[in-house]
Amino acid sequence: MKPIPVGARGSHALHVESRHLASTFKDSILPPVFSTPYLVLILENAALNAIKQYLEPGESAVGTRVDVRHLVATPAGRDVVGHAEVTAVDGRKVSFRVWATDGEEEIGAGMHERTVVSMTRLMERMRAKYGPPPP
Repeated sequence: MKPIPVGARGSHALHVESRHLASTFKDSILPPVFSTPYLVLILENAALNAIKQYLEPGESAVGTRVDVRHLVATPAGRDVVGHAEVTAVDGRKVSFRVWATDGEEEIGAGMHERTVVSMTRLMERMRAKYGPPPP
């Protein structure tokens, strides 16, 4: 892993479609608004995009903590953008401030942590614990 600077930023955009709505994705009793799991997805992708350029070949960064408030209901048809800014780096652990907007206002905000991992070591540990992956 190359040094990751505090202040590095990334983003990830998503056009909200019916499949992203709580009423479709989770339970039909819920309102037809952008679901929290998809909010977390765009924030995690924004964080990964903030540090991708600092990862060495064979490395990735896995999410290890998410603390997000979903602030505003967003309907289908809106473009949502997740943003992430590195706030701290402690060895392989990277902390982020994360927030999302829908073109008009902030719809979510919080913090996120990722840990830089060796994909080879991760897969070896998975095989040792669970056996070989299914074909």
